[in-house]
Amino acid sequence: MGRLVKIERVKRSRAPLRLHGTIARDLGIGIVSGLYQPGDILSGEVASSERLAVSRTAYREAVRILAAKGLVESRPKIGTKVSSREHWQLLDPDVLAWTFDSEPDLELLNSLFELRDIIESEAAALAAVRRTEAQLKVMRQALERMARFTIAIEAGREADQEFHATLLRATGNPYFISLTTGVNAAVNTTNMFKQRDRPLERDPVPDHMRVLEAIAAKDAAKAKRRMSELIRLARADTPTPRMKRAKKRA
Repeated sequence: MGRLVKIERVKRSRAPLRLHGTIARDLGIGIVSGLYQPGDILSGEVASSERLAVSRTAYREAVRILAAKGLVESRPKIGTKVSSREHWQLLDPDVLAWTFDSEPDLELLNSLFELRDIIESEAAALAAVRRTEAQLKVMRQALERMARFTIAIEAGREADQEFHATLLRATGNPYFISLTTGVNAAVNTTNMFKQRDRPLERDPVPDHMRVLEAIAAKDAAKAKRRMSELIRLARADTPTPRMKRAKKRA
């Protein structure tokens, strides 16, 4: 199983990106990892495109991607400045992936699980009283696939995301449902991060099954409690980030 995880990491690292996407990813990782600090001015378009041996158009498009995610802001006569973290779209799938590509700081990691607990535990309570039989079936099938494949491989992680996405849909609340992309990004990113050194030893499927059983029984209080416990265990499975070394900017 450990070999499967390593193979998947290699495949992800080789995932093709368009040139501006590659530039955005590299700059994004530099920003969220602290290589570039809030307030830093990035090199100008001409200098950066020459240094990276890319067209000015590709570099400009990369900066636009970062600006859309709140990581930078561009102003005439000032240049492209790294934004403070309060402006970052922290639940954006790319920003989450870039954050966990290096080492998320401990406070940020704990805050992510705190947010999940607040959102998903309440969502589970609502789902318990509003879910349909069709939604229960989808969640059961997702857990069956999750058990068959495990979260060590992509098929298992996709099943995990489907479970959480269907639970949010089962709330019937459009605002909860609108959080699906962010919640799934958090679930998937932390699933991969917790297995960076070795496969997960604990099977998370029983925790998910207990949540599903409470939702199926229409027991809102129990569904909320069991989801909170699921997230607490997921945090316990996630390794504490290693100490970051001081980095020097080029």
